[in-house]
Amino acid sequence: MKIGDIVVRKSYDKDIIFRIIGFEIDENYQKIAILKGVAFRIIADSGIDDLEKVNSYDAKDTLIDKDVENILHKSIKKTRERNRRLNRAMQKSSNNNKPSQAQNQVQNSYGMPGKVLHIDGDPEYLKICLDVYTKLGIPAVGKAIPEGLQYKEVRSLLEQHNPSILVITGHDAIVNSKGNLKDIKNYRNTANFIKTVKEARKYDPSLDSLVIFAGACQSNYEEIIKSGANFASSPSRVMIHALDPLLVVEKIACSRIDKVVPLEEILNHTVTGIKGVGGIETRGKFRLTMPLSIYNSY
Repeated sequence: MKIGDIVVRKSYDKDIIFRIIGFEIDENYQKIAILKGVAFRIIADSGIDDLEKVNSYDAKDTLIDKDVENILHKSIKKTRERNRRLNRAMQKSSNNNKPSQAQNQVQNSYGMPGKVLHIDGDPEYLKICLDVYTKLGIPAVGKAIPEGLQYKEVRSLLEQHNPSILVITGHDAIVNSKGNLKDIKNYRNTANFIKTVKEARKYDPSLDSLVIFAGACQSNYEEIIKSGANFASSPSRVMIHALDPLLVVEKIACSRIDKVVPLEEILNHTVTGIKGVGGIETRGKFRLTMPLSIYNSY
């Protein structure tokens, strides 16, 4: 076994695909592998003898399975229908002015979804997320930063990109399942996510102006929300899908700014649902814009 190998754990019925990201020596002086989930935002460890290599592997296919593909397909279909509906309404209001073909191309989107700054501890996940944002028509910039360093860079990134939505994520896990689940020290990265959220709130304290999603698998949901996040994982300390943060963001970015998006509508839009993700009432970030045909009619 070596760093970068794709493996499953035999003692867990090979339920989750991992990548080996390092090795350590445990208290019994045995070599153990440090594992990172491929489709789930979790960190784990395992004895070498318990691991089995996975020969055929594609990160994108693993992340975007049939269930996720159906969710994304519905989102893209809804976005296109919204644009068609707005297009018809705006054309009617422009006194039947008939714009050129080039203008019609511009008018295909009569609105601006919220802009996203996505900070991720996993470069591979980040790349896939940015590709999906593009397909959904959501303006997004991303930065891959290890969880322990995110709080140091979040302020400068907010100042540079001025987003309306911030994602702070990566990998997390409960260190000791029999330990105190209220103790932040019992989580691999929850404390880092909290520090980053607090830094972001120093820049913009308003829950309406800057919407924040923070957390990963098994993160301490309650403490992340207390620190200032609008949405966080994981209320039931379960694993969340790697694209769950993006799916939450998509609902906020593409919902009208004058609308408080129902929580159940947001959470039902995710892979892991209410056990994996929770949050507070939050307004959408989609703003209507004036089409060129309006200006050309004068």
